[in-house]
Amino acid sequence: MKLTDDLLQKFNDQITLELEASIVYRQLAISADNLDLSGMAEWLRRQADEEIVHANKFIDHVTDRGAHAQIGAINAPTVGKDLSALQIFQAALAHEEKVSEAIRELYRATDAAGDLNARPLLNWFVDEQIEEEATVSEIVGQLELVGDDGSGLLRIDQRLGARPVATTEPA
Repeated sequence: MKLTDDLLQKFNDQITLELEASIVYRQLAISADNLDLSGMAEWLRRQADEEIVHANKFIDHVTDRGAHAQIGAINAPTVGKDLSALQIFQAALAHEEKVSEAIRELYRATDAAGDLNARPLLNWFVDEQIEEEATVSEIVGQLELVGDDGSGLLRIDQRLGARPVATTEPA
């Protein structure tokens, strides 16, 4: 089934949002680097790379269905300067929640159009977003627990810096 023009636009909007998420994570990584929290910065950079993988999944889906994926305008992230570690991850969580809602909206639109071909991809993304929000929410909770305790922040920083390296391209 070919994508309707309306669904194609919605998929293109999601591609753009995934790439925007990558830029938001890159900006948040800069904020973590400014706090000398290199492990958190590395985790955020790897998350930025993962968002590109997500955009690629949507691009592949659109292309496989005979349509032309189009990246829209991406605005500079509206992430403030001089954020604390907690504020960095609260901003990450807020953006993940925004992406989750956009995926749910895309799911609703494909369901309304009777587009069964999108279900496997969107089911994967619904599950992925549950995991993404849970992971970042857990980090926020841990940062709230340690507060301004330097040793606690450094332990979280070290753990986040140990995240395995992933690639933006499929294996």
